[in-house]
Amino acid sequence: MEHTQEHEACLEQTQKYCVERPIYNQEILQGQLRRRERTPQTLRQKIAHSCRCSSKKAKSHLYSFLPILKWLPRYPVKEYLLGDIISGISTGVMQLPQGLAYALLAAVPPVFGLYSSFYPVFLYTFFGTSKHISIGTFAVISMMVGGVAVRQVPDEVISVGYNSTNTTYASEYYSDRDFKRVQVAVTLALLSGIIQLCLGLLRFGFVAIYLTEPLVRGFTTAAAVHVFTSQLKYLLGVKTSRYSGPLSVVYSLVAVFSKITTTNVAALIVGLTCIVLLLIGKEINLRYKKKLPVPIPMEIIVVIIGTGVSAGMNLTESYGVDVVGNIPQGLRAPAVPEIQLIPAIFVDAIAIAIVGFSMAVSMAKIFALKHGYTIDGNQELIALGICNSVGSFFQSFSVTCSMSRSLVQESTGGKTQIAGALSSIMVLLVIVAIGYLFEPLPQTVLAAIVMVNLKGMFKQFGDIAHFWKTSKIELAIWVVAFVASLFLGLDYGLLTAVTFAMITVIYRTQRPQYRILGQIPDTDIYCDVEEYEEVKECPGIKIFQANASLYFANSESYTSALKKKTGVDPCAILAARRKAQKKHAREIKKANELKKKAVLKLVNSSSNDVEGSVKHEIANDELPVNGKSLDELEHFVEPKTNIHSLILDFTPVNFVDSVGAKTLKSIIKEYKEVSVHVCIASCSGPVMNELTRLNFFDNTVTRELLFHSIHDAVLACQVKDRSASQTASDL
Repeated sequence: MEHTQEHEACLEQTQKYCVERPIYNQEILQGQLRRRERTPQTLRQKIAHSCRCSSKKAKSHLYSFLPILKWLPRYPVKEYLLGDIISGISTGVMQLPQGLAYALLAAVPPVFGLYSSFYPVFLYTFFGTSKHISIGTFAVISMMVGGVAVRQVPDEVISVGYNSTNTTYASEYYSDRDFKRVQVAVTLALLSGIIQLCLGLLRFGFVAIYLTEPLVRGFTTAAAVHVFTSQLKYLLGVKTSRYSGPLSVVYSLVAVFSKITTTNVAALIVGLTCIVLLLIGKEINLRYKKKLPVPIPMEIIVVIIGTGVSAGMNLTESYGVDVVGNIPQGLRAPAVPEIQLIPAIFVDAIAIAIVGFSMAVSMAKIFALKHGYTIDGNQELIALGICNSVGSFFQSFSVTCSMSRSLVQESTGGKTQIAGALSSIMVLLVIVAIGYLFEPLPQTVLAAIVMVNLKGMFKQFGDIAHFWKTSKIELAIWVVAFVASLFLGLDYGLLTAVTFAMITVIYRTQRPQYRILGQIPDTDIYCDVEEYEEVKECPGIKIFQANASLYFANSESYTSALKKKTGVDPCAILAARRKAQKKHAREIKKANELKKKAVLKLVNSSSNDVEGSVKHEIANDELPVNGKSLDELEHFVEPKTNIHSLILDFTPVNFVDSVGAKTLKSIIKEYKEVSVHVCIASCSGPVMNELTRLNFFDNTVTRELLFHSIHDAVLACQVKDRSASQTASDL
């Protein structure tokens, strides 16, 4: 009883609206509306307007290019500085070991990971729009860089082969092969940075939308497998070649397991101990993150312990454990990358540029949404482009946003880009002053750091169950991105995944959902008749809806689904009519021949009475006209369906091309031949303009067939049917 009263009270409180207006089609509506007068601009005027400069416009462009000029003067020191300092120190402590570790992924000496953790990070402070992301080395990008470096400079290469002033420096600090790989890596950073910079200046920030979330997650999961596989040899302490390209994962695993008997037990024990310590530290940070003022910096702790143990026990000489080795002290003078390498690595640079931007902008959007500010995707492209291209002159390889460091920077109280600048200064202190202290650090410790940081990426295998429940197409994108990137390599895998994702878009437009709509009684609301019991179809009217645009790729499927869903196929009806007419014509012809024979037989008889009766029968007989009787002709002309009107709901249609317009015109013509009136409802303004440009409207197809809403179209069809019925009854 109480529930019923509450329901009635709710109904009484339901707001209602009542509108009384004429039935509008587009012809009437356009006649009552006055268009705004717009003076078209010439190309010269447009160019002049875009080139016009004012102090306000110049200031706006300057603030857009250098965001630091906008937020730094307003920086609230008392509120933000302490949080930024704590965050900067925490991120810097994490940046240091990751820079060393990810340099191994990029196939360059560890010190170049420190360079990549300083120059780009410091530059992003001036040009970036995100307040929380941590720019620097990242496993996926480092792996892609390493793949290109190893492909261009295989392990067998021992001579330099480049004319460079840095040859003496190379031979002094690291091998010629490493020097060549550094040249490949920095040239790749220059080229990818220039690509990002150009895309940003041309306002091409939207390119990231083609890297959909399932694609990125499948790609990064495969990259995690690549990274994990590449670090196995460092963890086990075995000597194997590094592979790149298709099936590199398989070759790497085969190489490692074929030499499993040569495992360095000391390196394995140190690596496994570090993995356990790191996992324990991450679990403590995760479980007690609300109680801890800052996360426990387990990575730097493990690095310090590993360095101390290695130096104290002399692991290199006593047990043959590979260590980081020589770390040159101080910064290097700027140098121009090897430009002649550009043709060989151009395609790889495009992939790295797009993937790097996609990673950065996705994380930036997450933090911007959480903290209530906006980011500029085009400016992010420009910022990354400057970080990579300028950093390449100072021997840094390609960088992007790091997920793990960004989470630390945000969770420890970071408020602005000042936190990133402070973290880069910490790395600078290590490079300038104390870098040499990390020379005894075992490589197996760095491998442990890399492997543990892949934990979050490996959790993405859970996406398979998630996408299985939500979307099979997105699951297919994830699986294709993962499998292709795993076996074809990250570059070809990414290309394959993007191609497949675009194919799924075409597939979706060719296989949209088709529905027949019905009316909710006593309302102007129309819903799917198969989904709701209360929805009823309007007698004699079919309302057809497809949730896709009408163009060359799906025009045939649109027509086919329309005939199937409505149950009215004009071609089939006309074919059946013609067949029936031919059949009846043959029967009438046969009957006429029999009748003529009977007449001749009776005429030849001698009885005048019989002749008179036959003439009387012939005179009273209903002879066929053109082979068909009048009743039969009327029977054939009658439509074989009880549907008198068909309404095409164009609410979901975003565009129509020339093929779609011809298809639409053909539908109207075909259904008219079987006495079914076709009209279009809820056609948007842009689609209307496209139909006008495509010469869709003529004497037979006018704007009177287009209605503002489905309800207008339904009422107009009902009025038209009543008028036709009244006319027929009067006749």
